[in-house]
Amino acid sequence: MNRKTFLKNSSLALGALSAMPLGSFITKKEFVSKRPPVSERTFSSSAVEEVIKEMKSVIKDEEVSWLFENCYPNTLDTTVDFEYIDGKPDTFIITGDIDAMWLRDSTAQVWPYLPLINKDEKLKELVKGLINRQTKCINLDPYANAFYKDVNKESYWKDDSAQMLPGIHERKWEIDSLCYAVRLSNAYYQITGDTSAFDEDWDKAMKLAAQTLRTEQRMDGTTPYRFARRTSVMIDSPPFNGTGRQLKPTGLICSAFRPSDDSTIYQYLIPSNLFAVTSLNQLHDIYMNELDDHDFAHECKMFAKQVEQAIEDQAIHEHLNFGKIYAYEVDGFGNKIFMDDANVPSLMSLPYIEALKPDSQLYKNTRKFLLSENNPYFNSGTAATGQGSPHSGKDSIWPMGIILRAITSYDTDEISLCIKMLKETHADTGFMHESFYKNDATQYTRDWFAWANTLFGEMLIKVNEEHPKILEKQF
Repeated sequence: MNRKTFLKNSSLALGALSAMPLGSFITKKEFVSKRPPVSERTFSSSAVEEVIKEMKSVIKDEEVSWLFENCYPNTLDTTVDFEYIDGKPDTFIITGDIDAMWLRDSTAQVWPYLPLINKDEKLKELVKGLINRQTKCINLDPYANAFYKDVNKESYWKDDSAQMLPGIHERKWEIDSLCYAVRLSNAYYQITGDTSAFDEDWDKAMKLAAQTLRTEQRMDGTTPYRFARRTSVMIDSPPFNGTGRQLKPTGLICSAFRPSDDSTIYQYLIPSNLFAVTSLNQLHDIYMNELDDHDFAHECKMFAKQVEQAIEDQAIHEHLNFGKIYAYEVDGFGNKIFMDDANVPSLMSLPYIEALKPDSQLYKNTRKFLLSENNPYFNSGTAATGQGSPHSGKDSIWPMGIILRAITSYDTDEISLCIKMLKETHADTGFMHESFYKNDATQYTRDWFAWANTLFGEMLIKVNEEHPKILEKQF
């Protein structure tokens, strides 16, 4: 029974209560698990099952508890292809309703499970296998964002003018794709102390990643990268024969596309540049402390400092209403865009990706802007209020945006509001979606978006760790 039918039937029942025979009941909404049967799940983890059991005992709102049970394990339940290849674990993780693996999504999909990998050897092998698979992807093509496991599979985007190699689903150059691979490797190493994934192939991939980021600074104004697609959707392809709009070299790194897979307007995408600084510093630490390659470590550190200085010079601007805040995109000529896109990395998500501290005044100012009507992609409707994305239209709200708002907040009222909105906008499906229309959550995109599902679970775990009393509420 869907929510609208339930509410209607409940109202009729209440109105006729006096006419009902003694002992009649109002039907209670049932929350039946939406997980696949155990035999059909693509991966299982005893540690994850224990977390589900524990969280269901502390989340007092029955519907929110049900959502957690459905969403948190969704990546493991539905998207994993795990095996051993040449004696090494290999993990291919599809994004959900698109049968391909994104470097970004695959890292984000397993991220909430990383705190458990020392408790579950199988889960640890899964993460290590994903590092190995991402290594293969980067060595195949550091400019590609999404891949197939079957190199013979023909891409839907095979006609893109983008040097498509076998095994590539899409070749949209996005800084964050490489950063997410570094993020996963570093977190695995920090949690386990295991450096066995840092083999010759991984070393090659990381140096290729750093080299690609260097190339995309375009200090001489050139790039080998081109992307053109025959499309009527303007945001699907950069202008000027696939090279993007003019820019002035500044030390910032160019990104042809945003994490939403939309083309940038100004190619210096600031959240992704901040992410790159974090990733380069992480590579410095690994190569300095574990791999004894001090030359490359020093190169990464100097590169990070250069980009960080360029961000300070180019990306921080005085807003009419909010003081100094980050721009979303700039071009080096002084032009800038004040907005945000709900996909991660976003300006909202900067503390989450460890790009800066949440108590930074610059972040606080930026966050106030992001949650105001001055942000053109912050939408208010009768269904909810939250950040959207040009990717899904002017009037969309992304559950991911609401989730990141909660994750980056210390305000218990704000966190509670976010949980309430997520509870009210899953459209009786039991899962998160990519986006929904601001006035009607039943108009949504993507039935099966594993990242958003797992991220919802991650948020509730964080709430339980930091503000457990919130989960005693009815939302």
